Amino acid sequence: MVWGSKCRSKATMLLFSILIIALLNVSSVEARIRRYKWQVNTEYKAPDCFRRLVITINGQTPGPTIRAQQHDTIIVEVTNNLFTENLAIHWHGIRQIGTPWFDGTEGVTQCPVLPGTTFTYQFVVDRPGTYLYHAHYGMQRENGLYGSIIVGLPEGESEPFTYDYDRNIILNDWYHNTTTDQAVGLASVPFRWVGEPQSLLIHGRGRFNCSSLPIPSSDPGLCNASYSDCSPYRMIVVPGKTYRLRISSMTSLSALSFQIEGHNLTVVEADGHFVEPFVVRNLFIYSGETYSVLVTADQDPTRNYWITSNIVSRNAPNTPPGLGVFVYYPNHVRRSPPTTPPAGPVWNDTRLRMEQSQAIKARQGYIITPPAVSDRVIVLLNTQNEIDGRRKWSVNNVSFTHPKTPYLIALKENITDAFDQNPPPNGYDEANYDIFIVQPNKNATSSNGIYRLDFNTTVDVILQNANTMNPNNSETHPWHLHGHDFWVLGYGEGKFDKFKDAGKYNLVNPIMKNTVPVHPYGWTALRFRADNPGAWAFHCHIESHFFMGMGVVFAEGIEKVGELPSSIMGCGQSQGLYRP
Repeated sequence: MVWGSKCRSKATMLLFSILIIALLNVSSVEARIRRYKWQVNTEYKAPDCFRRLVITINGQTPGPTIRAQQHDTIIVEVTNNLFTENLAIHWHGIRQIGTPWFDGTEGVTQCPVLPGTTFTYQFVVDRPGTYLYHAHYGMQRENGLYGSIIVGLPEGESEPFTYDYDRNIILNDWYHNTTTDQAVGLASVPFRWVGEPQSLLIHGRGRFNCSSLPIPSSDPGLCNASYSDCSPYRMIVVPGKTYRLRISSMTSLSALSFQIEGHNLTVVEADGHFVEPFVVRNLFIYSGETYSVLVTADQDPTRNYWITSNIVSRNAPNTPPGLGVFVYYPNHVRRSPPTTPPAGPVWNDTRLRMEQSQAIKARQGYIITPPAVSDRVIVLLNTQNEIDGRRKWSVNNVSFTHPKTPYLIALKENITDAFDQNPPPNGYDEANYDIFIVQPNKNATSSNGIYRLDFNTTVDVILQNANTMNPNNSETHPWHLHGHDFWVLGYGEGKFDKFKDAGKYNLVNPIMKNTVPVHPYGWTALRFRADNPGAWAFHCHIESHFFMGMGVVFAEGIEKVGELPSSIMGCGQSQGLYRP
């Protein structure tokens, strides 16, 4: 069987790109086609000085940064050289207008890319901003397959803020055991939790204390502070200059705070949308989020300064902070700051994090006004349950499972027995459910049913947090929506009140995002238009939580989806639909 780019001629792919650009009312003269060839491999690396197997793209983790301009067509030819693992890559924040089959979500929009085969993704970047790409097969992302997508404005256009230089940093947490180890533990009886990460990485670099290993290894090369992989990340700056720093989070578990010692950070962009500027010392950032901040090198130029990341919202005393160095030119790059790294915020101060969430508004002059009312309201209660003795995360007491045949294929080809045709619940028993206590949730079940949305309607989603199966515990969940941006209408504490809280929605200048946190024992209200034909995942961006069932799928306008490329087929009941 032939997979990937061999399934479609180069001429067809080029024509398809031109057609998509035309649909976006942009002439082909203004846009470019940008091609990338990626070799995905498993290699031994030591990003925090502890050597383990990681997944690389062209030998790198983080992978190569994709740089483009608005309306460009991106073509990425991916060869899976992993010996025993399938692969899929999601283009996080790219809405895939007209190309829902290249969203890169295994089980939802495509079959996985098999070892030894090549698959070609092709899509248009229709909006400027800061985005991401990452593995979307199992929990593979946290093995190192991730990177940045930076989309600039067309020539002659500019942002509503000025800066001298543009830099990007990806923040991550890092485990020493592989995702296979973690997945087996999460699915086991008894349940084995993944625990807190061993390190925090700043753009792929961290520092684990090798002397803290509980048992000395017989392999002297297992952990070594002299490895070049784990030398601290260093950002060289020119005194007096202003930098646009694009900060993204690819953590598998942790919510983070980020700071540059002694420097203010002015927030100007979130998930590709301009923000009414506000200043912070600590930027709170959740998995899947991207921000742009402006930072000016306006401190004492004779010394260097710490860049730090710290875990918040979880008690992780054994995970050291991520450390980097803000190097003032011409100071030596290896010159350490003369101070102790600044401490992060108190890990369980929810108020500070809630205040920052509420401070993020759309910038004046760039406000996209939301519809005044919605056509449908879906309330998603985030709960932890046990089903058949296995610990699960659930939404409205339903734990999500992937079907063997991807939804987009099953829906477009009318394969009705590929997944449960019964939709999940639209809500929960709000009147009687106490979100502050451990609930037995005896009616919890698993399902791969989906929410079918009427095309071009307006949908509200209320994310409601609750207690886990541990007393007095509620976790932060960053939810990411594929294929759309949504308006963030509001956040609140406690149980959402559809009469009081809905009346307080921000309909004047809400920010649009694709990823948003729901805070402990709190709620977050979103609104979006179901105007992008396809099948789209909406899930917690914490790897273990989605693996354990914390997600849903929305389907809309399937009849408007074009002919599916055969390259996405070949698994489940789509094996017979493969057309070479």
